[in-house]
Parts: sequence; structure tokens; C-alpha cells
Amino acid sequence: MARLSRERLSRGLFILPTLFTVGNLFCGYLSLWYSIQGNFEIAAVLIIAAGILDGLDGRIARLTHSTSEFGEEYDSLADLVSFGVAPAVLAYSWGLEDFHRLGWFVSFLFVVCGSMRLARFNIQTHVVDKRYFVGLPIPAAAGTVAAVVLATPERLMNRTWMGGLLVLTFVLAYLMISTIRYRSFKDLDLRRRRPAWILPAIALFFAIVAYRPQLALAAIAVVFVASGPVGKLVGVFRRKEVTSASS
Repeated sequence: MARLSRERLSRGLFILPTLFTVGNLFCGYLSLWYSIQGNFEIAAVLIIAAGILDGLDGRIARLTHSTSEFGEEYDSLADLVSFGVAPAVLAYSWGLEDFHRLGWFVSFLFVVCGSMRLARFNIQTHVVDKRYFVGLPIPAAAGTVAAVVLATPERLMNRTWMGGLLVLTFVLAYLMISTIRYRSFKDLDLRRRRPAWILPAIALFFAIVAYRPQLALAAIAVVFVASGPVGKLVGVFRRKEVTSASS
């Protein structure tokens, strides 16, 4: 009887992270439906919800020691729907439709680059520095699209803003397949002693988020996206300075 109970518990622990992955996939699918219906705000919220579930499934699998190759592959397939197809359809329906062929080409490019980013991540899991992502993670790219939509959920009518969305979608697609490094924050140690200013800074951050959550979310997403190219440029300038000083 005890052995049977352990087997049931083990089976239940294996299913638990899969349920979160299914929830991720469901949010992505539902986001597609809402984008097509023209309800862009809910579509964007569902993409963010999918991102939260995606972050939880892996952690739960590690905590319960129920990681598996099946889970990793299934997670990637769910991510392609929720963070590849769903944000691409959202971007097209929200502000790229007026560009016709160019609009759907750029939105499809987002899907292609997202799928390539997932494939590269799967084969590099055991060989890259855990402190960094190589290329913009696809959930971050999808979250950026969703955050921008949430800041102004009405369908775009201004041609200038449409052009900005077109450029943003293209840049996000490129950054996903680039070799630019992004911090993963997996090495963040909250127990380590911090400077005195860190607590007021955190309090100010949450106050801003509470005051204007949509704009704060969009700002956070854009800052993270920009952090990779900015970090790369800083590294290039530093290397030039070292070369100049040594010559």
C-alpha cells in the first residue's frame, strides 16, 4: 500500500508542472482568439499570464524533481504558441494590418526568429553561462509586445506609431536570434548584504508600478530589451580603451 501511494505521488508530481505548461498554452491560444476579436487588452494580459505560468512550470519541476525531456520539449512547443504566434498576431491585429504584406511579413518574421531562439536554447542549455541568455529570450520579446499594447490598448490609428511598432517588432525578432547577451539574474543572491539605498529604490519602484502599472510595465520591458545592446556597446568601448592604453 505504501509503495502504491508513493507511485501515485510520483505520478502526481510529474503531472503538476505539465499542468502549468498546459495553462501556458491555453493562455496563448486564448490570446490569439481575443486578438482576432479585437480585444487587445485581454490578449496582452493573457500573454503576460502565460509568461508567469512558463516561469513556474520549470521551477516546480525542479522543486519536485520531476524534470524530463518530454516536459522540456512540450514546454518549448507551448512557448512557440504563447510567445511566438500569439504576440505576432497581436502586433499585426493591433497596428500592423494597414501595412498589408509588409505587416504580416514582419509579424511572421517574429514567429520564425522566436522558433529559432527556442531551438537554439534547447541545444545550448548545458553549454552556456547560466548568468546570461544568448539573444533576447522569447518570453521577454512577447512580454514587450504585450506591455506596449497594454500601455495604449486601443487599435493604433496614427501612421507614425504604426511605423514604430513595425520597427519594434523587427528589432525584437533580430534580438532573439542575435548573440547579444542578456542577464538571466539566476545568480542573484538576495541573502547577500546590499547597499543602504537598495530598499528605498525598491520601494520607489513598486510605488511607480502601483501608480501607473501599464506604463511602468512597458518601461521595464523596453529597458530590459535595450540592456543587451547597451551592454554590448559598453563592452566594445571598454575593450577599445584597454587596447589604446596598452599600445
